[in-house]
Amino acid sequence: MHRPDSGTGRPTPSPLPLRPAGQSGLALPVVALGLWQNFAHRDAFARQREIVLGAVDRGVTHLDLANNYGPPGGAAEESLGTLLARDLNGLRDELVVTTKAGYRMTPGPYGEGGSRKYLLSSLDASLRRLGLDHVDIFYSHRFDPTTPLTETIGALATAVRSGRARYVGISSYSADRTREALAVAADVGVDLTVTQVSYSMLNRWIEEPTAGGSSLLDVAGDAGLGVVAFSPLAQGMLTDRYLADVPPASRAARGGPLRPELLTTENLERVRRLDALARAQGRTLARTAVAWAMRDPRVTSVVVGASSLDQLDETLRAVDTPRLSEDELAAVAQLPSDTGINIWASRSSDL
Repeated sequence: MHRPDSGTGRPTPSPLPLRPAGQSGLALPVVALGLWQNFAHRDAFARQREIVLGAVDRGVTHLDLANNYGPPGGAAEESLGTLLARDLNGLRDELVVTTKAGYRMTPGPYGEGGSRKYLLSSLDASLRRLGLDHVDIFYSHRFDPTTPLTETIGALATAVRSGRARYVGISSYSADRTREALAVAADVGVDLTVTQVSYSMLNRWIEEPTAGGSSLLDVAGDAGLGVVAFSPLAQGMLTDRYLADVPPASRAARGGPLRPELLTTENLERVRRLDALARAQGRTLARTAVAWAMRDPRVTSVVVGASSLDQLDETLRAVDTPRLSEDELAAVAQLPSDTGINIWASRSSDL
């Protein structure tokens, strides 16, 4: 169902449940659409258009990007920029558009990292590709040990003060680095609103206490920092796609973030066990995995990808999924918190 036409030729998005981003006034729908996958130049624009417009019509108004999403880098922002100008013109205030900088975008010393030069020049380039004068959230995509945090967080402060970003956040920072970033942010006078982290039933690193005794979820909750969880389906492992084998057309077979070596015998046995528990409750594993990631109230929004509207609709059914069974929760709790699929760890969350 849609609300009345907004005057743009498109219906105003249907509402999804909203959660506050920490202690800020920003409220996000519980499901966000990530444009990391399926928005490369090689992907058909018509399908990209169908997915984004279908998502917005369904109330998925939080659209998550980074400067290097593609390939090539910038491709996803260019695609969304075209849609914002042609199809979503007039709905800008209904949308939360986010982007990031920190990982490799271009060759040379100013094509990645946490320097002021890179972050702000990248943000300017992202705005040009998107055709916007500001994004709603701008993230430091990862902790950079070669740049002082005062410089990285100071660049985020400039993004807000200059009007190029409404809010700022960090992504894939460990609990200790998050605590440090919050202290620096207080010193430079900017609020960090959200932290974006990988989180799934097979990748629960944000629940693990550090040497100081606090997990990243604890640090975020205590500081009033919203948590945006990405990869709740573990790059497709928490679906029915790999229960029997690796399909030739699958993401794992094509190469990319989900490498075949991650599909170990142990991990596939874990997935099959979780799938059986989900089916016993009349649910798919994918729906269960997203509902599981949403279960903690400290999680503001869950970022999902989609290669079709049918896939997105299946994900959205998690919003109305009844509480997971005690057997399901216990089965996840008994798994190792690190099953070897946190592919970002050595470059970010382990630092």
